[in-house]
Amino acid sequence: MRITGARVFDVTMGFTSRDLCLDGRLISTDSTDGQTYDAADCYIIPGLTDLHFHGCKGHDFSDGDSDGLEAIAQYQLSRGVTQICPAVMTLSEESLVQICRTAVDYRAAKRPGAALYGINLEGPFLAPEQKGAHNENWLRAPDIALLHRLIEASDGLIKLVSVAPELPGALNFIEAVADEVTVSLSHTAADFEVASAAFRAGARQVTHLCNAMSPFYHREPGVVGAALDAPDCMVELICDGIHIHPAMVRAIFTMFAKRVILISDSMRAAGMPDGSYALGDQTVTVQGGRASLADGTLAGSTCDLMACLKNAVSMGIPLAAAVTAAAVNPARAIGIYSRLGSLEPGKLANIAVLDKNLDLKAVFFLGKLVQEY
Repeated sequence: MRITGARVFDVTMGFTSRDLCLDGRLISTDSTDGQTYDAADCYIIPGLTDLHFHGCKGHDFSDGDSDGLEAIAQYQLSRGVTQICPAVMTLSEESLVQICRTAVDYRAAKRPGAALYGINLEGPFLAPEQKGAHNENWLRAPDIALLHRLIEASDGLIKLVSVAPELPGALNFIEAVADEVTVSLSHTAADFEVASAAFRAGARQVTHLCNAMSPFYHREPGVVGAALDAPDCMVELICDGIHIHPAMVRAIFTMFAKRVILISDSMRAAGMPDGSYALGDQTVTVQGGRASLADGTLAGSTCDLMACLKNAVSMGIPLAAAVTAAAVNPARAIGIYSRLGSLEPGKLANIAVLDKNLDLKAVFFLGKLVQEY
């Protein structure tokens, strides 16, 4: 198939006016089947990768339910998110093992929807002072043996693990596992010095930057300042218009340049009306798209990643930078960039077509048109 008339995302040049050719499941340099798709006045971008979200459409990854996971994957695909790496909440080891095993079985069954490429272990190695919407009853100090048991239960699907570096044994934990998974600083009261030590120990990502962590002060730069000084550190950013002020979004893209990873951090209320929902084993109330616990604590977002990309552009972020943050960088972070995340020949043809208003027009998955608006 040849997709014509569009401006095509290029990792180095931004957007170029050219045709995009598909050869079966792959992006190609030419097309010989005679099929065309008219994308005049549109943008073609890689399918997005959300490496930090919990659920949508009334379902949560932490439910440990294959049918629910399929519903999540189907919704994500319909929104141009073609690769997913869902996050677990802080739960018991028994529950976490069940969730991991469900993911393994789900992936082996090759059920429809966005492709499952990993698991994000957001809990339980978090600081009680910055627990956010996580259940304090299940929080615990970093435990290498526990992580290895979960990696085994997930058949290696765990790609990221969040850690509060001030917890007992955290630095030793980071040093021990940094070659196996991406360690991300998260839900932490760590100061600049402790966070910097964690990056030296091997941490290389920050979970939802600015949220559930020490603030960025001029005399105490905290985790944000430490991440800025760690050149290999990537930072997650929620652009739902609620978690981060637009001015801070612009500042973070300026400070961290090409190191930003857009995430949705969506919970089961994404794609659903306002009301009461569960997150982990806690009740969340959604009003006007804002999800919060009874005490007002933010509890994830109700915004999918494609909507976050559009929000970022509305906040003043150039489209190419937003696409890099939502497609290129997350694919790199979970080790799938050799196959996905850009529109180079030989990569899988997972593609989103946006109209001039950045509304989703079509989704291609493995070279096939699967959604059209």
